[in-house]
Order: sequence, then C-alpha cells, then structure tokens
Amino acid sequence: MKVAIVTGSAGLIGSESVRFFSDKMDLVIGIDNDQRAYFFGKDASTERSKDELEESIQNYIHHAIDIRNYEALKVVFKQYASDIQLIIHTAAQPSHDWAAKEPLTDFTINANGTLNLLELTRLHAPKAVFIFTSTNKVYGDTPNYLPLIEQDKRWEISEEHAYYEHGIDESMSIDNSKHSLFGASKVAADVLAQEYGKYFGMNVAVFRGGCLTGPNHSGTQLHGFLSYLMKCAVTGNHYTVFGYKGKQVRDNIHSYDLVNMFYHFYMNPRQGEVYNAGGGRHSNCSMTEAIEICEQITGNKMNFSYAEDNRIGDHIWYISDVSKFKSHYPDWNYKYDLNDILEQIFSQQIKLK
Repeated sequence: MKVAIVTGSAGLIGSESVRFFSDKMDLVIGIDNDQRAYFFGKDASTERSKDELEESIQNYIHHAIDIRNYEALKVVFKQYASDIQLIIHTAAQPSHDWAAKEPLTDFTINANGTLNLLELTRLHAPKAVFIFTSTNKVYGDTPNYLPLIEQDKRWEISEEHAYYEHGIDESMSIDNSKHSLFGASKVAADVLAQEYGKYFGMNVAVFRGGCLTGPNHSGTQLHGFLSYLMKCAVTGNHYTVFGYKGKQVRDNIHSYDLVNMFYHFYMNPRQGEVYNAGGGRHSNCSMTEAIEICEQITGNKMNFSYAEDNRIGDHIWYISDVSKFKSHYPDWNYKYDLNDILEQIFSQQIKLK
C-alpha cells in the first residue's frame, strides 16, 4: 500500500496536495487542527475545506493533530510506517506580522513542528520523500538592497543586474538581513530539512515559495494577498496598501503548479535540495497592478487606502528564478498565469458571497 501524509491538509497547498495525490496513492493521511482560525479569526478557518475533502476524497483520512505534539504524530507514523511513500509538510504559522505577537507559538509550530516530522520520517519511513514548503522570507530583506528602479506602476530591478531576466535564485544569502520572526523560524526549519537530506541521506526537498495562491485560499489581511484583495474587490470591504507607494512586486504561483513541482520531485527525488518556487517572470504583479486587474474582473471600484509604513522586513521586489528546478525537472512547466489565478479566485468568491 502507498500512503502519503500531508500536514496543513485543509489549507491552500495542503488541500491541493491531497486532491493531486489522491489518485496516485492508496491512502492520503491529512494532519490539520485548523490553527489558521486561531491565527486570523473564524473567516480564515479551514474547516469547510476539511469537510469538502472528507466528503469528496474516498481514500482520505483526517487527523486533527497539532504538529507540535510529537507523541500524537508518532502514533500515525508507526501505524503506516512501512507504507509511507511521501510526506508533504505545509502546516505553518504563515504571517510575519502575526509572528511578532506570539514568537513562541510561531517558532514552535514552524521550527519544532518541522523537526518532529523530519525525525519521525527518519525513524519510521527513511526512504520516503519529504517535501517542505519554506518561504522566500528566508532571504530576509536582502532583496531590498538590489538596484531597484521606480516605474509608473511598479518597482523593477535594473536591467544590468544578473537577477533581471529570471528573478532571484537560490544563491542569494540568507545571512545579515532582517527576516521578521516568521522568516527566522522558517530559516530554522529550512536548514533542518536540508540537513536531514544531506546528513542522513534522505529524499528531502525545500521549496522556497513566493506568493502561493489559488481559489481555495482563505485569504486574510495578514496572509493571502491575492485572495484577500479579490475578496475586498467583490465585497467592497476596505483594503489597506502598506508602503512602497503600492508598487511592491510579488510573483504568484497557482497551488496546482506548486504541487505539480512536488510531484516531479517525488518521481525523481534528490537529497537536501533547495528550490525557489514562485510565479517568476511568468506570473507577477505589483500591488497597484493587482488592484487594477481586480477592478477589471469584478467591475467594481476598490475601496482602499494607502498607509505610508511598510510591514517590517517586507520585500519591495521579489520574483523567483525557477531555473534550477526546471534544469532538474525539464518536463515541468506552469499551467496558470496571473489572470487565470485571479479569475479563479473571483469565481470562488462569487460562490461564497
């Protein structure tokens, strides 16, 4: 029997992973205790997503386990030990703003929780593939010191710079920068995952995500930029743009495209690899550009205001270079671009309205 374990299974990337791998595995075990509702309130709860997975995926079993609870996790790993083929670890505290409110909660979930899962994999399923969803925040604010040029609607990097054509690659240093406490806890988990791959020879990949998005995202003000922006465009709720003249740039990758990257790695794994994973030059926008697209799709004028103070450690310009992954897995490519993503989010918001 082939078993996959997905943490954060009711969240954006977790639920996409469950759906994607449900027809490739005999059993998918979901681990998710809806911490998102605790972080961001009931509107961000993943309970509805969990219910949909249980109703629609026949070979899905859900466990409401906190990943900080080593003993509870151990029961699951021991039960399926010889059959576990894949662990996709997406559970996290995902907001750098929220992390500053409860640093101990943030670190124990992001770092200690990841260590629990890596160690249980080593002890009970050492040949399984372990995929960790890290973040571009491990680079801290180093991208803000690149030679950036202000344009009409966005910041852009100088055409003379090596990062201009494809974006930021994995060679960027993670040292001597301001990460936010969230970024620091993810750095700890990121390096742990690499080490288990390299030191113990385990099949571990670290995917440093840009803006991960899609129609199943429970976006909130503190996390889920495109989803929350479209929600405000549909409902007329107020949206606040924080700093950088609203010209800050993010690349956006559809949850399906990211999980398809996981699949390609699973089929031909390596030990302790790190990949930047975002929309790249294929799918990116500034805040100003995103607002304009949301207005075009909805036909509504957005209710937003501008706050001069940017979020601490926030990026001015970040576009992921996915060339390394493409060189290792040349059959992978994007399925969705920015307009596809926003159209899908809009359709989902209309259903929920």
